[in-house]
Amino acid sequence: MKRTIKSIATLLFVATISASAFAQETKAPASPPATATGKIGDATVTINYSSPAVKGRTIWGGLEKYDKVWRAGANKTTTFETDKDLTVQGKKLPAGKYNFFLIPKEGGTWTAIFNKEVANTNPFNYKEAEDQLRVDVKVKALKENQERLVYKIDNKGFALEWEKVSVPLAVK
Repeated sequence: MKRTIKSIATLLFVATISASAFAQETKAPASPPATATGKIGDATVTINYSSPAVKGRTIWGGLEKYDKVWRAGANKTTTFETDKDLTVQGKKLPAGKYNFFLIPKEGGTWTAIFNKEVANTNPFNYKEAEDQLRVDVKVKALKENQERLVYKIDNKGFALEWEKVSVPLAVK
């Protein structure tokens, strides 16, 4: 009899704890995954990234250091995929999937990198020898603060926008 009461009490305790665990709200990730897809000419372009927020921080030259390779998003590396050959900032980029990196610079002209090693999702294992293309990009100031990092694609190319900076790449 005592054994049955103990078993029932244990079962009720476990059920209560389990119900409490399921009832808790799941917290939204700090840098949720996002995708930008669009057409540039007849090419379909897809950019997969994680979207961090400014949260009152100094981003450029603070959180993201100048003159250092940056994953152009958060968490894993940002990927850029095109189903057709493109011309980026006047230079050829073959169709395919690439890791996309940026090198922010204080002077206003940054470096955009399309890296062939897409199996490497760890941005800290970047290898310059695997770069398919590097181009210089003049950044533009945004009028309004862009709280969450976002990529925008249109028929002239694509841009990363975050904080007060837009990084527009001309693509044909």
